[in-house]
Amino acid sequence: MKKFMEFLENILLPIADKLNNNRHLTALRDGFMVALPLIIFGSIFVVIANLPFLDKLLSAEAYAAYQNALGPASAATLSIMGLFVIVGIGYKLTQSYGGEAIYGGVVAVAAFLILNPQELDGVSGVIPTAILGAQGMFLGIFTAFISAELYRFFVKKNWTIKMPAGVPDAVSRSFSALIPITLTLSIFLVIRIVFSFTPFETVQNFIYTIIQAPLTALGSSLAATIFAVLLIQFFWFFGLHGQIIINSVFDPIWYALNDENLKAFQAGTELPNVITKQFIDTFLVGMGGTGMTLAVVILIFLIGKSRQTKELGKLGGPAGIFNVNEPIIFGLPIIMNPLVLIPWLLAPVVVTIFTYFTMSIGLVPKPAGIIVPWTTPIGISGFLATGNSWRGAVLQIVNLLIVMAIWWPFLKIMDKNYYEKEKVKN
Repeated sequence: MKKFMEFLENILLPIADKLNNNRHLTALRDGFMVALPLIIFGSIFVVIANLPFLDKLLSAEAYAAYQNALGPASAATLSIMGLFVIVGIGYKLTQSYGGEAIYGGVVAVAAFLILNPQELDGVSGVIPTAILGAQGMFLGIFTAFISAELYRFFVKKNWTIKMPAGVPDAVSRSFSALIPITLTLSIFLVIRIVFSFTPFETVQNFIYTIIQAPLTALGSSLAATIFAVLLIQFFWFFGLHGQIIINSVFDPIWYALNDENLKAFQAGTELPNVITKQFIDTFLVGMGGTGMTLAVVILIFLIGKSRQTKELGKLGGPAGIFNVNEPIIFGLPIIMNPLVLIPWLLAPVVVTIFTYFTMSIGLVPKPAGIIVPWTTPIGISGFLATGNSWRGAVLQIVNLLIVMAIWWPFLKIMDKNYYEKEKVKN
């Protein structure tokens, strides 16, 4: 066990440390955080627009009018979530360099729009909203990174307009950004023109065909999901925020899959994906936090004898209900504790496999693409994430019992060890 721990520490920690401190991955993560409140707002109204049995209580015309009235809430947020993420990435990346962050955000959006089709059904000057959502996410991420770097490069070269003293600061900053923004957007315009002579016609088509579609297919597989879950657990075991590290890479894929399900759910057609952002957040993380440690809290109250574990249960219980589990991770502890390594790694994998197959065979509805706030308690989150299905709530309870069964012998040993030490002290 000692050699295994040393191996993990020597191999994983340097990699995780580099990822955790990577400027671009941090900007990517923070960009999604900028968009999150808007995404949740849109998701709430998707839930309200699709309340169970409402279509049976209202006439077809009244139900259609009801949904049409609430539709703009999701159309103005979820359907164009890519734009918010792009602004966030450009803003945060420029801010990390100490530049004028707002210009990094707006130049990223302008560059993204330049690269995209601006024609719909033969009508020019119309940008299809589909590319402003998850479908355009990958191009948006690349564009935000490149445009922010180009803008910073031109500013660093001091290719700016200097205004005389006495000019209002806001005006001076605006003119100072003029040349860097002009040069940056001109480069993207040239790229667009070049791609117009290729079989792909647009950069969006190129990115989607060559990169996004294959990566999305890979990210929707069970094997890739298990790999991601294991890495999250590994990093947390060594005290690194595994979700921040891994989600920075996988979130664009999971959100794209989520968006596909949401569109199918709103259209009343079959949901295409089992693995989505809500699959991870609701049926794994949303059960007490990373590692589903709400099960550990419940076990502490059921079998705990030592004063240390009992006090920890009182401290971690209320927070665990809302999926905050730092008291358990640092207090049990889980970090660098060989006694819990097996259940810490095993339980999420077993739950991932079990959840995947229950949804694949239709026993439980697939996630409907509705973004449920991560602090939503177990049961409620499962109900909402599966499109208001009670089977989603039941699945969470079953998953909780699975985790409890896996953790029970290990927590029993740890609690006994603490109890014996406390008796010696007394």
